Amino acid sequence: MPSHLSADHPPAQPPGRGSVDALISQARRLKGDVDAVRRDAQDDGSDPRGRWERALCDLALHQLNDLDEHLAQLRDGPPPVAVYAGAEALAPAAPGGRPHGEPLGRVGSAEWNLLTDEATWSGELYQLLGRDPAAPPLTLDELPSLVLDADRPRLTAMVTDCLVDAKPIDGEFRVVRPDGTLRTVHMMGEPVLGADGGTDAMWAVLRDVSELRRSQRTERETRDSLQHHRHRAQTEHRLAVEFQEAVLPPWRGSARPPHRGHPGLDLAAHYLPASTSTLIGGDWYDALELSDGDTLLSVGDLTGHGPTVTSEMAMLLGALRGMAMAGTGPGRLMALLNQLLDATAQPALGSAVCCRYRPATRTLVWAQAGHPAPLLFRDGTGRVLDAPDGVLLGATSSAVYGQAEETLKAGDLLLLHTDGLGPRRAGPATVRRLLGLAPRLGGARTAQDCVRTVVEEFGENEREDDACVLVARIA
Repeated sequence: MPSHLSADHPPAQPPGRGSVDALISQARRLKGDVDAVRRDAQDDGSDPRGRWERALCDLALHQLNDLDEHLAQLRDGPPPVAVYAGAEALAPAAPGGRPHGEPLGRVGSAEWNLLTDEATWSGELYQLLGRDPAAPPLTLDELPSLVLDADRPRLTAMVTDCLVDAKPIDGEFRVVRPDGTLRTVHMMGEPVLGADGGTDAMWAVLRDVSELRRSQRTERETRDSLQHHRHRAQTEHRLAVEFQEAVLPPWRGSARPPHRGHPGLDLAAHYLPASTSTLIGGDWYDALELSDGDTLLSVGDLTGHGPTVTSEMAMLLGALRGMAMAGTGPGRLMALLNQLLDATAQPALGSAVCCRYRPATRTLVWAQAGHPAPLLFRDGTGRVLDAPDGVLLGATSSAVYGQAEETLKAGDLLLLHTDGLGPRRAGPATVRRLLGLAPRLGGARTAQDCVRTVVEEFGENEREDDACVLVARIA
């Protein structure tokens, strides 16, 4: 507050009461709007973004509360202060019923007269520092006794710069109140110069910024947590993609696999990531020439997303390849995969279809575990192969899986897919859409053209879950 001792500080005229009231009304409306946004911000403690948004709203509310209080003080004008001059001075009540000795407590003022060694504190400062209003105000030499030991050099430096070099004060320190609570105080002040240019006094405004700093710290911590969460998600996504690309065949994208190793088949496949998640799922496809000349065709899906699921998918696919190479039939292979998944440290559920194609007789032997059956397209029409018995992998350790056999013809097209291709709980509708592509698939020249047709039909980026499509044309 301007000193009566300073000829350089003419008394300021307060702004018009009406204009300040209008600002107070605007500030309070804005507080209500921010508080509404804060209530709408969901924060169940598990979402870093939700915690960060809530922290920002809390910080904005603290700042608006300060603005409201400061404008109210500006409107009401400076209250009478308690001056210690050897006797207790009691402040009268302010208009509206709030005693000046019982102020808002967030902002207080003080003046130290170096000529008379008198100190003047406002009632707000007593409340801010938790001191008895009947006690004498502390001198500049006594003030550091309230300050935390680690912050005393900072306060001393600020006061020395002000008194010796006439520098303005602008800094923070922590005070320990008589009840043991710790508060952060922001102090702004100026020297009051005498006629000879020397410092006669110092005045200061002290503000309790503890809650503001707490909100800023919370916002900073939640922002850092959100950034860490995003970085972790990006890292997990990158690892899962690299893992998946290392496990799935090198022709996992839009390229066709080499004919060598898949006699009598024109193969193509495509992996379609989910558009609603940045995490990779557990979908796979595979085509592998076996030691006896047969070809293994499979697609499958493990529940969940992320590196853990991707690693389990890799384990399952490796086991599938190894057992198929050893001559295990599709039905028995599904049963062994089920036991393997049931015995893993982190149990999961999965679905799969496994086909063994014998080019010499154009025979397809296959089994399924809770998975959509392969679709067979012939002569411009399509149908679903009759599925043998089979439950989800990992559902029960004693499951038995049947086998089915289908004789194929030259020109037939076999389509395998995972259930993420269409909307959730829309399995029959997805199959009908696929069967409706029969005329276009029948007119396609290559398996890759067929895959491209399926992707165009279902959209490259419009799925709730990952999906795989594998097409085999019989030569």
